[in-house]
Amino acid sequence: MAENSESKAKTGSGSKTDETEKVCRVPLVTQPSREQLNQRQIVDYREIRRDLLTWLRDIGKTPNKGKGYAEDTVYNRGYRIDAFYRWVWNYEDQYTTAFTTQHADLYCRELLSEDCSDNHRSNTQKALKSLFKWQEYTRNGESWEPQIQLTGSAPSRQPRDYFERNERRALREACLEYGSVPTYRSLDSESRTRWKRLLAQRFGIPTEDVGPDEFDRANGWKIPSMVQTALDAGLRPKEVSRARVQWVDTANNVLRIPPEDATKGDDAWTVAIRSQTAQSLQQWLEERECYEKYNDSDKLWLTRESNPYATTSLNRLLDKLCEKAGIETEHRSLTWYSIRHSVGTHMTDERDLEAARVQLRHKSRTTTMKYDGVSNEDRRNALDRMG
Repeated sequence: MAENSESKAKTGSGSKTDETEKVCRVPLVTQPSREQLNQRQIVDYREIRRDLLTWLRDIGKTPNKGKGYAEDTVYNRGYRIDAFYRWVWNYEDQYTTAFTTQHADLYCRELLSEDCSDNHRSNTQKALKSLFKWQEYTRNGESWEPQIQLTGSAPSRQPRDYFERNERRALREACLEYGSVPTYRSLDSESRTRWKRLLAQRFGIPTEDVGPDEFDRANGWKIPSMVQTALDAGLRPKEVSRARVQWVDTANNVLRIPPEDATKGDDAWTVAIRSQTAQSLQQWLEERECYEKYNDSDKLWLTRESNPYATTSLNRLLDKLCEKAGIETEHRSLTWYSIRHSVGTHMTDERDLEAARVQLRHKSRTTTMKYDGVSNEDRRNALDRMG
């Protein structure tokens, strides 16, 4: 879904039009969407957005009476619907305007695992209901009754499922083995051909283009550096997406997050990382220089399609790592945020709330207090000692 050089050149000529065409102050094509689409996709999406936003403004609230929503409502819902479309593109790994009720229900479930307010979740679900109403009235689309009702009630103060200490170690080990392959020269002709087919499928290139460089790439440091950094810093999905090369200070074993990149608040943060993690990041920074897709980007990590990582892609990666590590996932809600929750819980156990607050980049100690508990593992150890 990333743009090729030709589409990038074309996009440049039409970007001003995209920015100035608005309905109720909402751009028909937002900047994040424009960055994900090529020029032809932008043209298609722009018309979809024009129909949707105009319908919401003119008759969307009560179509039978021709009553639309207020401008502020269209503004807020327009941006939330745009975020949903981008989520669908990442989930399907392609541009599409064909969303389903299954997409919407899965999106709502992911909202429950994200570090956002209940009001945001509730308002997002209302926006999705408007989207499905538009599809139903104008395109004979399916109606949607959410499986989960998201309300604006007070958020829970308890952390969601998190990884125990032994599971964190297992994740560190699994990410070092993830996607690894034998060395190119260690394989006989028949085995090398099989591995070439596998790597061609993984990288989306012809089999004949797979050589020693692609074998080295398969054993690269991108995934280990990203997972190990998350295990140390408790990176939110948005922070993985925003992470830049400038954050990394391997000489001092820290991440330096400037105020403009902070996910919440406007403070600069210095976050400790392990020496092993700093070494993984150093290996990745050197390897990263070899990939053309990073030539014009300071993003620390990009997907195979040259997009920033998002909640969906990170959760998919985590599922694979849990399977490889033998981590039990049944009857547990383990998501990328479970890594962050494990940092908060175990840092509080090891040190105190203040250490956890700084490591997780919370402005308020009250936010960190939900981690002020004893982990299941420590309680089991206490029972063993009690006899």
